[in-house]
Amino acid sequence: MGKGSDLTNHLLIAMPSLADPNFAQSVTYLCEHTGEGALGIVINRPSGIRVGDLLEHLDIEVGDAGIADRPVFAGGPVQRERGFVLHRPVGNWEASRAITDELAITTSRDILEAIARGDGPADWLLALGYAGWSEGQLEEELAENAWLNGPATPEILFQHPLEERWRAAAALLGVDLSRLSSQTGHA
Repeated sequence: MGKGSDLTNHLLIAMPSLADPNFAQSVTYLCEHTGEGALGIVINRPSGIRVGDLLEHLDIEVGDAGIADRPVFAGGPVQRERGFVLHRPVGNWEASRAITDELAITTSRDILEAIARGDGPADWLLALGYAGWSEGQLEEELAENAWLNGPATPEILFQHPLEERWRAAAALLGVDLSRLSSQTGHA
């Protein structure tokens, strides 16, 4: 990657050889990538917590069982106690940061209350924690072939079944992960 490459709104797809338990077979959506580092949300790793349980803990009542039963994602190993809602459309929430004209990430309670009422964004996922890289760290990992990367699509972010997102994200790039070796070597 050259200087100035911006992977915001891209997916990082873990290579089969990536053994870090936080990221093995993960798909991470990059919300921000600058010369100072990167921030992303893992979009295919359920935390074991349901949205209804998390909202109940925050004293927010959920009336829709379909919303209550949705998974909360383990968004990454940094600040696991902090919640992030990746959503579209962008909307007008208290603490939002637009990523694109269609996608935003929000950390305020008002979006959680709207989701619980059924008035939230059309597409959303709720994650605890995020993945973060310091200056040059992601570029180094990419150079070491730890990740594939490519543009994100709403279908991968919000519609594909969780267990299919890793392979489906790679397939967007024409890569069949089952044909890649998990062994690394040098010629």
